[in-house]
Amino acid sequence: MANNSAMTAALRLSEKLPFPLKRLADLAYNYWWSWSGDRIALFQSIDPQEWERCGHNPVAILESASYERLTQLAEDPFYLKQISALAREFDQYMQQKDTWVSGVAPQLTKEHPVAYFCAEFGIHESLPVYSGGLGILAGDHLKSSSDLGVPMVGVGLLYRQGYFRQRLNRHGWQEDYYIDNPFLRMPIELIKTQNGEPLIIQLEVRQRLVKVQIWQVQVGRVTLYLLDSDREDNDPIDRWLTGHLYGGNLETRIAQEVVLGIGGVRALEALGIKPAVYHLNEGHAAFCTLEVARLEIERTGKSFYDIEATVRDRCVFTTHTPVPAGHDVFSPDLIDSYFAQYWPQLRLSREQFLALGARRLGDPWEPFGMTVLALRMTRACNGVSELHGQVSRKMWTVLYPQLSEDKVPIGYITNGVHAPTWTAPLLADLYNQYLGEDWKTRAMNPEMWEKVDEIPDEELWWRHRVLKERLIAYTRYKVKKAREQRGESYEAIQAADTLLDPDVLTIGFARRFSPYKRGDLILRDAERALKIFGNANRPVQIIFAGKAHPADEEGKRIIQRLMEWCHHSAIINRVAFIEDYDIYTGQKLVQGVDVWLNNPRRPLEASGTSGQKVCFNGGLNCSVLDGWWCEGYKADSNGKGLNGWAIGEDAHTSDQELQDRIDSRSLYQLLEEEIVPLYYDQNSQGVSQGWVQMMKTSIKTNSPLFNTDRMIADYVSQVYVPEIATRVEPILAKVLV
Repeated sequence: MANNSAMTAALRLSEKLPFPLKRLADLAYNYWWSWSGDRIALFQSIDPQEWERCGHNPVAILESASYERLTQLAEDPFYLKQISALAREFDQYMQQKDTWVSGVAPQLTKEHPVAYFCAEFGIHESLPVYSGGLGILAGDHLKSSSDLGVPMVGVGLLYRQGYFRQRLNRHGWQEDYYIDNPFLRMPIELIKTQNGEPLIIQLEVRQRLVKVQIWQVQVGRVTLYLLDSDREDNDPIDRWLTGHLYGGNLETRIAQEVVLGIGGVRALEALGIKPAVYHLNEGHAAFCTLEVARLEIERTGKSFYDIEATVRDRCVFTTHTPVPAGHDVFSPDLIDSYFAQYWPQLRLSREQFLALGARRLGDPWEPFGMTVLALRMTRACNGVSELHGQVSRKMWTVLYPQLSEDKVPIGYITNGVHAPTWTAPLLADLYNQYLGEDWKTRAMNPEMWEKVDEIPDEELWWRHRVLKERLIAYTRYKVKKAREQRGESYEAIQAADTLLDPDVLTIGFARRFSPYKRGDLILRDAERALKIFGNANRPVQIIFAGKAHPADEEGKRIIQRLMEWCHHSAIINRVAFIEDYDIYTGQKLVQGVDVWLNNPRRPLEASGTSGQKVCFNGGLNCSVLDGWWCEGYKADSNGKGLNGWAIGEDAHTSDQELQDRIDSRSLYQLLEEEIVPLYYDQNSQGVSQGWVQMMKTSIKTNSPLFNTDRMIADYVSQVYVPEIATRVEPILAKVLV
């Protein structure tokens, strides 16, 4: 059994701190601090410049601070009161027994938690083991599970270099590079045995024995376990199994999924954790079900088909991908090379094993699909929005030939976001005043959100304006830094200081630059776009951010076109691109924009959550009716948006050119006829009361539904412990009306 090494790490760090500051070590090793009320000043005030350099890493800032600086803080009464108050709040949080889940699902216990498997986790920018939406959703899932008291452990991989870093050259072309993560100076701890040696699990990968060590991360009351193959006693090739997130070829992908799925189950066994439920967040972890089966066969001596129902009863699956090409599949030959020694342990033949991942049985060339395996080996599956549930049922009817499409057993639980993480402290303070200081714990209460109407228009507008100024200042800083690194002219570098204007209507667009997300749709009619953005009286400005996958040449070309647009003389101060998109940049964007733009090709956005984050900060969405926005968008009887705007028609077509033409025209029309006029219809105090009314409507209608507390409540009642659904339904019914 492993020792409590997170405490060891905190104690080791605390020994370096002056006595009054020792509780900072406890806080640094638990990411709860990152969604606490004092998250801005607590570590940043130690050394703001170093805080920026170390990537907002609380352990690194405490390790690097001079003892002189620490003793200065130790005699600052205001700082000590701040630590004391936060430590008291932290202790109360960690020791709380009367949680939401203890009241509705006491059968979920720490002895038998939910094990949540995912290939990436976006907890905080100082833990770069995420690439985008899937990871951010997984991080928010853990945070709300902690808040609601759901006994849960996370299982993922600790990537030596994470996802690639992005820089754009002078031609606007994306260049990819990697940086080693400094594990020993991060808020993570290597789990060791009582003898002080790293706790090791072993598994066979590519006919070689690979040793994997386990790190742990504290996320409030939830522990996240991350697997790492970068050990000196492994083959040099195997050390890089956990080198990069979504890097390498199909061989790398299947090897990582073996480590995640099979290795993840073995890690939990080694830790003495016996999950009640294994939750596969996307198909990457589907091999987990096979290892659960192998252990059951080993324990009972029964055949695979005798224990299959037992395994299925313990496993659930969330799918996130609305197109067949996005689901991992591997050739039979590749499966042979990785599993030829494994399927005999399941007491299966090669043909029986391959059939577990085959869409069409009997075809020797049929690839092995991870989503197919997950669907066959779990008792419940859900998409991540109502529309995505429909799309998924249609996509996977082939596996259920005896059922009509509407009876295919794939439901939906619409994604949400973790409100305390994504709501700007300045807005959270406003909610404290008008909604009550406990608003964060009542995020799924619609009656509470109705109190937003009591906030004076001027107060909401003023705070939003401050957040927009902060976003613009941050954008200028990032653009200037990028221009310096590219060696641009002195004039271009200095011009970054006047980029953008807080008085101008500001649009944000930030996400992965995949062609279907249509990052350059707004440029489709360049002449019309220039008239909108270059209008002398009512201008518009836009901030872009996001990465294209290293292998996505078209995605890179989209970014290059946007960079060319950034230098267009007519709008040079109205367009900006922030490089190397991460969680911190995402927070600044969703907290500061007036309008969040989202224009994927329907129905390819499974859910999307960025626009939900905007709602908590008073921003407005302008999006196609896809993913979550189909459920969030509200219009009056004349079809006019009440809490945002809908781009194009609520229709699906395979004619991409036609859809692009329809949607771009709709977007321009919305900007020219509705969005811009409403924003600039300001009174003598400079407040657009019509705009503020729409901000309040967006907050009231979207916040109680699109948060991860509601999402986790759905998972508990519909998936983890479905037998309590009738008892929990009255709680959710108020939200879902």
